[in-house]
Amino acid sequence: MDLFEKIKKNRGPLGQHAKDAHGYFTFPKLEGEIASKMIFNNKEVICWSINNYLGLSNHPEVRKADADAAKKFGLGTPMGSRMMSGDSLFHEQLEKELAEFSQKEDAILLNFGYQGMHSAIDALVDRQDVIVYDSESHACILDGVRLHLGKRYQYPHNNIEKLKKQLERATNIINETGGSILVITEGVFGMAGDLGKLKEICALKQEFSFRLFVDDAHGVGTMGHNGIGTGEHFGVQDQIDVYFGTFAKSFASIGAFISSNKDVIEYLKYNTRSQIFAKSLPMPIVVGALKRLEIIRRDNSLKKKLWAITDQLQNGLRENGFNLGDTQSCVTPVFLSGGVGEATNLTVDLRENYGIFCSIVTYPVVPKGVIMLRLIPTATHTNDDVKVTINAFKEVKEKLFSGTYVSDKIAQF
Repeated sequence: MDLFEKIKKNRGPLGQHAKDAHGYFTFPKLEGEIASKMIFNNKEVICWSINNYLGLSNHPEVRKADADAAKKFGLGTPMGSRMMSGDSLFHEQLEKELAEFSQKEDAILLNFGYQGMHSAIDALVDRQDVIVYDSESHACILDGVRLHLGKRYQYPHNNIEKLKKQLERATNIINETGGSILVITEGVFGMAGDLGKLKEICALKQEFSFRLFVDDAHGVGTMGHNGIGTGEHFGVQDQIDVYFGTFAKSFASIGAFISSNKDVIEYLKYNTRSQIFAKSLPMPIVVGALKRLEIIRRDNSLKKKLWAITDQLQNGLRENGFNLGDTQSCVTPVFLSGGVGEATNLTVDLRENYGIFCSIVTYPVVPKGVIMLRLIPTATHTNDDVKVTINAFKEVKEKLFSGTYVSDKIAQF
């Protein structure tokens, strides 16, 4: 079969709905300033779908730093990869400050979190090594694990007893191969909002020999007293061997970093293919990240406001009978029952008639019959935003249970 014909017939599990969903349920266009209220489909909506946790996207100091750096350097500087011609004092300064912030010896900048994560996994292990990873790890971790030429074992989400069993299997293998074990998990699981059991995993180091790699994309800036992340929250930051954070969430930008000891970071700088063979991060991104990091480190009030809104939202939803799963983070999933048709009708109603925009998640991302509405609170949301949203959710929940949204087809918009 011709390759293009095959693609035409099989659009993939999500792409098969593109004709009905594109531009509304998928690839929606949110316009205007990034804030708690934005424009969607020519209407103002309360937006719960952007990872601007600390509200830094429009912080006046951040906007000025971004604009000044763009004016001074443009988007082309520096040219080339870091290794060949794209390094700068600003890149090195940012790495130094990120290492200090995350309480590690050194750090490496990544152009994109997704590419950087799976490329780093590929670099860290060889065919003699064994990877053990959580079953609900982010796609960037799963793709990195797929690159691994050695053994890899998955353990059921946050199941420490099963992790222990897999570590026993892995230990038997490395005793024969002479390899090592890398355990990978997340600090905050970004879809359901629950936390990785970092304390329990670190305790297993008393019994097994392994290194721990933690993806804390949703934890940086939001978790821990100083916003260092989930490791700080649990008091085990010093026991995380390789720590990953992104600029795409609390930093309200793009890019990412990995911090660890000096030997590991030096190794990654010379062996992480997604960085060696890619252009360096543009100077405005780097200078802007320095300003964002400065604000996160000095102004804890933004995190406090974020959590005040988070607590108000989550407590209010729970008090009104909504199932939020096991979230212990700012990520706020609301689990309902219904098919894709019901989910899309409910979503259209929320957006068009109640002015509430949040992400909708259905099968195959969640099991059949499950609807998940995912809300991301930020420091820019207000108490009124929360009250309006909870009232809207109460009404659409009643409509869902009464059968108002029943349909076999994706809703029209």
